[in-house]
Amino acid sequence: MGITGGLVLVCALLPLLSLSHACPKECSCNSNTKVVDCRGQGLYDIPRRLHPDTQELYLQDNRIRGLGSMAFREIPLVRILDLSNNSITSVSPTALLGLRTLQRLSLAYNSLRELDKRLLGPIRSLSHLDLSHNSLWGLPGAMGDSLRNLSHLGLAHNRLTRMDRSLLEALTRLDSVTLRGNPWRCDCQLIGLKLWLETYLFKGGAVDEVLCYQPEEMRDRDLQKVPYQLFHACMTTSYHYLFANIHHLESERLLRGHTHGSMPECETKQRQRPVNLRHAIATVIITGVVCGIVCLMMLAAAVYGCAYAAIMAKYQRELKKNEELAAVQGADHATADEKEPLENAIA
Repeated sequence: MGITGGLVLVCALLPLLSLSHACPKECSCNSNTKVVDCRGQGLYDIPRRLHPDTQELYLQDNRIRGLGSMAFREIPLVRILDLSNNSITSVSPTALLGLRTLQRLSLAYNSLRELDKRLLGPIRSLSHLDLSHNSLWGLPGAMGDSLRNLSHLGLAHNRLTRMDRSLLEALTRLDSVTLRGNPWRCDCQLIGLKLWLETYLFKGGAVDEVLCYQPEEMRDRDLQKVPYQLFHACMTTSYHYLFANIHHLESERLLRGHTHGSMPECETKQRQRPVNLRHAIATVIITGVVCGIVCLMMLAAAVYGCAYAAIMAKYQRELKKNEELAAVQGADHATADEKEPLENAIA
């Protein structure tokens, strides 16, 4: 009787256990592919009772306004998370906590203004991040540690005016990036992005375009085609970065040559440096020569000035000495002239 009662209890609980992770009524679920599709259902929040084995969750075209702390704690194995085309304005720094296997994240077509540097902290497997069509003013440089494995980054159509150089340098595996549609300010603050683009494109990366929005005289000009001469005032603070890029590229070329040294027939032809990079190197050399000439001219002028001052001082001393001597001699002659009539009178 006890065994029979236990079996009855188990049979009664099984439906309840399955219901606890049933597919949300607003979504369609595929247990074989572990895909949950909740697109276009007018949702205001993340659906509950998602199966913990879910690997793909599609929530685009809804009305979700924010992501709270640990918003996806029920699906720790999710690999693809699409939240595009919602009304998201805020994301908690711990919204993605626990999603260590996340590979693709889309927050495109929302109203995000900023992202916390801790948002992607625990995630190291992310390879695709789409943040296009938002209102982002920038990305924190500290976020670069979480993006080292990123192969695609979408930042098109935001409010970016510059990019943090430390973030760009952390994207060592990036294959493509979209940057168009941002109000880039092409001044000294953007020279880092221009130099990074030179290196990135030389390595085979893909980018759409970076069109200047400010200042007015540079509007709609492609940053990649803007000559370095227009950044001349900034180059003195960026020479070390340029030479670091050149040194890095030369090191890679030598490394490739050493690797293929045992098989000359397989050695790949060295890719020609971009024209802008060659112009940058020429600008550095010419500027150094001009600065050297100016320094020599200033040194010559200083030597000439010192010599002229010394000669003039000597001349003034001699002139004063001659004047004093002439004054003494004049006094002697006057005394002699006074004595002569007196002597004649006595005689």
